[in-house]
Amino acid sequence: MKIAVCGKGGSGKSTISALLAKQMAKTKNVLVLDTDESNYGLHGQLGLAAPRDLMEYFGGKQGFKQKQRAPKTAPLGGLAVPGALGGQPKSRFFEERWSFSGLPPEFVEEKGKIRLMAIGKIHEFGEGCACPMGVLTREFLENLDLTENDIVIVDTEAGVEHFGRGVAKDFDTILVVVDPSFESLKLSKKFDELGGQAGNRVFFVLNKVEEDIKGELLEAVDSSKVAAVIPADRELFRASLKGAEFDIELEGIAKLAEFLDKN
Repeated sequence: MKIAVCGKGGSGKSTISALLAKQMAKTKNVLVLDTDESNYGLHGQLGLAAPRDLMEYFGGKQGFKQKQRAPKTAPLGGLAVPGALGGQPKSRFFEERWSFSGLPPEFVEEKGKIRLMAIGKIHEFGEGCACPMGVLTREFLENLDLTENDIVIVDTEAGVEHFGRGVAKDFDTILVVVDPSFESLKLSKKFDELGGQAGNRVFFVLNKVEEDIKGELLEAVDSSKVAAVIPADRELFRASLKGAEFDIELEGIAKLAEFLDKN
């Protein structure tokens, strides 16, 4: 299953991604794919070192752009990865299909049943836009083979750009993280619309919810699509503020993992 965690900036996408990964790793093999080029803290929430940008595997942005311009009839992916599955690749970037066991180890940080990879970050002034990262995200997801015990959780960049790039078609489920703000509620409706166009299942995760506004939030969205309600939690807030690993179990996250497992 490939799950995208979407939302506006500051809604708690990375927090939900990290907590959900830790919960689902109790029974599944989990790959967290960081596709947010401006988020530098997800690895810390998982208790891992920051992974190398997968973009480097393809020669960085410039090398990737050269491969992007090459004819599709002549795949120019990186070196074959031990453990990769056979079969025809779906893009010019990969010579072989990849599985969890065949991911290039130098680009993966691992702890227990959780693996973390990052598509790429903006590191230098003037290095160019993040467009190649969106292409690589789409190509990577299309080329990845999963077993029934494998889960991919994609922490997306804020907003809806990944829908414009066509990345969303590779997701089985979209979780829209909605915080208590007018902007987040408005954007959630756009996510629902775009997800429907892409053929995705779309569910809402209400986050940072105080009990006295819970009813108002449920009225503001399609309550039939609410997969979980995550209360505001001071301990979680303090851990986030310090960039510390999340060592917190929330009932709402456990229910969310159960919901996804059943649906």
